Amino acid sequence: MFRIFKSKDDVFHQLIEEQANLTYKGIKLLVKYMESQDHAIAEKLTLREKEADEVRRILIAELNRTFVTPFDREDIFSLSRTIDDVLDYAYSTVDEMEILQVTPTSYMVRIASLLRDAAYEIWLAVQRLKKHPTVAIDHAQRAKALENRVESVYREAVADLFSGPEDVHHVVEMLKMREVYRHLSNAADRGDEAANVISDIVVKIT
Repeated sequence: MFRIFKSKDDVFHQLIEEQANLTYKGIKLLVKYMESQDHAIAEKLTLREKEADEVRRILIAELNRTFVTPFDREDIFSLSRTIDDVLDYAYSTVDEMEILQVTPTSYMVRIASLLRDAAYEIWLAVQRLKKHPTVAIDHAQRAKALENRVESVYREAVADLFSGPEDVHHVVEMLKMREVYRHLSNAADRGDEAANVISDIVVKIT
């Protein structure tokens, strides 16, 4: 998966980029799952999540044995963690939908699409951190704007969900969907946090 690097700077930048890329690919699979509810896509998302976990393990191992890092080691750890959390929540969303047999709603499709766009902006921001940090902030701000849109759709979805339970069966289904919406909202929150960490890094290195 990884080539030999010339410097430790390259190691950390490459690993964070790899994480962001895998997260973006994973969120694209989330969108496809919401559109098709194909079990094979759910399995592909599981593999992406495992690949991303492996990249994070390697990054932490590098952090533990490296004294000098390209930017604050706590920021590296935090950025890696938040990017990883986005994909973790996408995975847990699909996993619970499979287990609870939840059918995707139009709200879920909309939120997943916004998460995909935000993950793309985070990926671009990470790529620009080293040579074009001010451009990285632009992408981070776009990711934050998309997160705000997710929260708006989330509130709309929850309001609609609780608008009028008809019977016990409806209440059970309502609670299942509420869990799925919560995971999607958490994914957006972590994306917002990743954007904040990127902005903090840029402030420190410029």
